[in-house]
Amino acid sequence: MQEILLALVMALLPAAWAQAQPPPEALHQEMVEYRVGDTTMEGYLAYDPGLKGKRPGVLVFHEWMGLDDYARRRADQLARLGYVAFAADIYGKGVRPANREEAAAQAGRFGQDREETRRRGAAALEVLQNREQVDAERIAAIGYCFGGMVALELARSGADLAGVVSFHGSLNTPDPEAAENVKGKVLVLHGSADPSVPPEEVQAFQKAMNEAGVDWYMVAYGHAKHGFTNPNNPRETSGGVEYNEIADRRSWQEMQQFFEEIFALKER
Repeated sequence: MQEILLALVMALLPAAWAQAQPPPEALHQEMVEYRVGDTTMEGYLAYDPGLKGKRPGVLVFHEWMGLDDYARRRADQLARLGYVAFAADIYGKGVRPANREEAAAQAGRFGQDREETRRRGAAALEVLQNREQVDAERIAAIGYCFGGMVALELARSGADLAGVVSFHGSLNTPDPEAAENVKGKVLVLHGSADPSVPPEEVQAFQKAMNEAGVDWYMVAYGHAKHGFTNPNNPRETSGGVEYNEIADRRSWQEMQQFFEEIFALKER
C-alpha cells in the first residue's frame, strides 16, 4: 500500500509543481494613436513588461490589407523574443480594406506617392523611438508584401534604422539613387517563384544597393510564391500567392539571426 501511495504522490508532483509556478509574464498590448499631418493613425504596440531596461525596437509594416490580426501576431512574436514591437499603420485609423479591390487601391496610392509613404513610416518610427522601453539606437523595420516596400522606402529616406527586413516585398522604387541614404543593413527574403517581383526588379534592386555600397543580402526560397509567410493565403495553389510553411519558418529564423548581428545580442 505504501508503495502505491508513493507512486501516486510522485506522479502528481510535476502537475502540482507546475501549478505552484508563477505564470509567464503576459505581454503588454496597446493600441496607440498618432498623427501624420491631419491624419490620425492607429498602431499596435507589444512588449514583455517583465524585461527590465531598454531593449531594441522593431517596426512592423503591414500587408496591403492594412493593420490586421496578421501584423499584430507578428508584433506579438517579436515581443516574446524580447523586442518592443510596433505594428505601424500606413493607411490611417479605421482605413481597413474589405476586399482585394480596396486593398489594391490603397496600396497603389502609396506605391505612387513614395514621399507620403516615407512620411508615414517616419511617424511610426518616431512613436517607437520615444517609448521609454526602447533603445533608440537599436531599431529595425520589417515589412510584409506592401510593408516590405514601406520598410525599404523608410531606409531609403535616410531613417536611423540599424536594419531592414523585407518579406516577399516589392523591391522597385522610382528613385534608385536614394539607396545612398540607407544607413543600416538590409535583408531581403524573397520567393524565387514570386510573380509579383520579377527577376528584372530583383536585378535593379541589387544594382542600386551595390552602387550605393549598402551592406545587404538576399535569401531566395525555392518554389516560394508571393505571400509565403502568411498562413491565411492558399496552399498548393496554381495562382501567384501561396503560403509556404518551410519558407515561412526559414525566413523567420533568418530574420532572428540578422537581428542578433545588427543589435549585437549575445544572449536572448
